[in-house]
Amino acid sequence: MNFETENIEFKAQFTEEIYKEVIAFANTDGGVVFVGIDNNGNAVGLADVDQEYTRITNGIRDAIVPDVTMFVRFSIQDNRVVRIAVSEGSNKPYYLKGKGLKPNGVYVRQGTSSVPASPEQIRQMIKESDGDAFEEMRSMEQDLSFEAAANAFEKYGVPFGKEKYRALGITQKNDELFTNLALIISDQCAHTTKVAVFGDDSNTTFKDNKEFGGSIFVQLEDTFDYLMLCNRTKASFKGLERIEKQDYPEEALREALLNAIVHRDYSYSGSIIINVNDERIEFISIGGLLPGLSTDDIRISAFLSRGIRSWRRSFIVCA
Repeated sequence: MNFETENIEFKAQFTEEIYKEVIAFANTDGGVVFVGIDNNGNAVGLADVDQEYTRITNGIRDAIVPDVTMFVRFSIQDNRVVRIAVSEGSNKPYYLKGKGLKPNGVYVRQGTSSVPASPEQIRQMIKESDGDAFEEMRSMEQDLSFEAAANAFEKYGVPFGKEKYRALGITQKNDELFTNLALIISDQCAHTTKVAVFGDDSNTTFKDNKEFGGSIFVQLEDTFDYLMLCNRTKASFKGLERIEKQDYPEEALREALLNAIVHRDYSYSGSIIINVNDERIEFISIGGLLPGLSTDDIRISAFLSRGIRSWRRSFIVCA
């Protein structure tokens, strides 16, 4: 009598549960599924082994994504049992096409059972397969729409359509799965931008707040419009001429907001925070400096830049 182990699974007959076993083995350390052997390890055989063999091979090809067939080997034993040998895949996580990259679609091997993967396990598998570039990784959310993005691209005369997705990094190069970049610009983007307005310099007297969500294209427009409402205009007169001046140049606000949105680390779930008071506007964007770059490097670069400009002015005056 044989027994199931971490790497061996028995199925008396064909059921769609076999897909979960194949996924679990491909997502873990590989294993073998025997169809035609019951849970006690007894070979009960398949009534029509050739027909079941075809159902199994076609089903695994159609039900599992990404394509796992290159890591699966099929064979018939004793003309009664189908043997499915699964190697660990290189493009994890593998999942049920009908379920998506969610715990009820992704399985891993745990002891002698195939169990749903946790969200953290799924993220780790994506990171191992796709690398550390968050925007290039497969998105765990694949049901996405791009109405706002399409409008933004059209506004600036840039082609946007499914045929452009791969070139834009919206889908991965080796398949049609959406990337995290796609999620960020999609209408389903989960990240938000929060603006708080205070009545004092220490940000203790609260006056108003707004939270903007949706595609980052929508967030950019809505947040900028609100900041411009908060940007006070002061008037002065020079003779008969009325001169209006805002607290902050429109270009400076736009640049600061763009930097906060473009350069934030979207692998974290927190919001961009913008604090507005009578003295200043603070933009707080999640993330850090690029690897190998420190604040001292920035200070030195700024110091050298000022020194070069000063030297140039001196040179021009002397000349």
